[in-house]
Amino acid sequence: MIAMEKAAAEEDREEAWAWTWGAGTDGQLGHGGFQDHHLPQPLLLPPRCRGRVSFVSGGGAHAIALTSDGEVFTWGRGTHGQLGHGNVENIPHPKFVKFFENYTITCVSTGWNHSGFVTDSGQLFMCGEGSFGQLGTGDNQSRNLPFEVPFFTTKHVEKLAFGMRHSLVLLKGNSVYGFGSARRGQVGKSASKNQKFYNIPRLIDGFRNCKIVNLYANGDHSAALDESGQLYIWGRSLVGEHDDDQPRAAFPSLSISQVALGWHHALVLSGGELYTIGAYRHQKRDPDVSEKAVVQQPNLTTTSSNHHESSSVSNLEKVPSIDGEKVARIAAGTEHSALVTESGALFTWGWGEHGQLGLGDTCDQVVPQRVNLGDSSSRSSASSLAVYCGSGFTVAVSPA
Repeated sequence: MIAMEKAAAEEDREEAWAWTWGAGTDGQLGHGGFQDHHLPQPLLLPPRCRGRVSFVSGGGAHAIALTSDGEVFTWGRGTHGQLGHGNVENIPHPKFVKFFENYTITCVSTGWNHSGFVTDSGQLFMCGEGSFGQLGTGDNQSRNLPFEVPFFTTKHVEKLAFGMRHSLVLLKGNSVYGFGSARRGQVGKSASKNQKFYNIPRLIDGFRNCKIVNLYANGDHSAALDESGQLYIWGRSLVGEHDDDQPRAAFPSLSISQVALGWHHALVLSGGELYTIGAYRHQKRDPDVSEKAVVQQPNLTTTSSNHHESSSVSNLEKVPSIDGEKVARIAAGTEHSALVTESGALFTWGWGEHGQLGLGDTCDQVVPQRVNLGDSSSRSSASSLAVYCGSGFTVAVSPA
């Protein structure tokens, strides 16, 4: 059966330009069915989207594709209205979000069951589950059509990043706001230790002396990156043993260019070299794992004596380079990871229970393993291959 699946997938992959694999029971693979797939399958985006997909955001079991001209397509689990089509149906193929036909969308993000969309004029629209206030609308109602968040109507939103049940927003002018689940400090300082959520956006302090260029979130983690490559993290502990409700500078000796957060781990990219923070709960070592599994620890010095920085050396591990190549792109799901090398080769590792590693099985992997997407030589610019992760599924998009 596995051999037949591999042969069929091989044939389809030759003509495909976008692929998905992994958990699929809510339609999140976007190929028309509701099953898990352990090998890359063609993602059924309209042919007119070929070469125009600029970003994909994967949530708990749904996804959003954004095109270079500002169109958005959603698919997967819709039980809380997170697909934005005015219903609560699961949709197993990408569907254009008609609500935005007269808007140009520039940024999107997905949480476990919520979605956000930013327009070119800085408006923020949200839909999906609101039970933890993660829509920022001042109530805890869910919405099945995109709804403009009143708090930001007089402001200009630039970036979004959603965790499991919380949301982060970066405004033009460098202000960062958070709302939604607050138990682990992921939306900043709480008025009391018993505060479970905030349903109105609140300012997160800690960025007065830097310019933030991107936000990241997953699970109960939050992070921001400034223009100099300094990483700030807060929320559930990734570094050290304690949660933190204030952004803290981490790994000051690294100039970081990309960040990907999981539920219990993170990836950071610096100078084409990949580092991991934290650990996979599902990472079981086999007795015969090759020596390549041994991670290299960089000799990093820290500038602070608090528990975050003092423990950061032991938390940061360098992933050995693959055939001497630099890493071009990174992505993380709840407990799996993906990278694309500068020559366009795709690798995955971590939790594999749903086939989200795309290797034809459901095994976990300790070290990066090569994923076969078919004849990569047919791609005009292999290094532009993009990879994205949802909770238990993976998406890859070729530039043409």
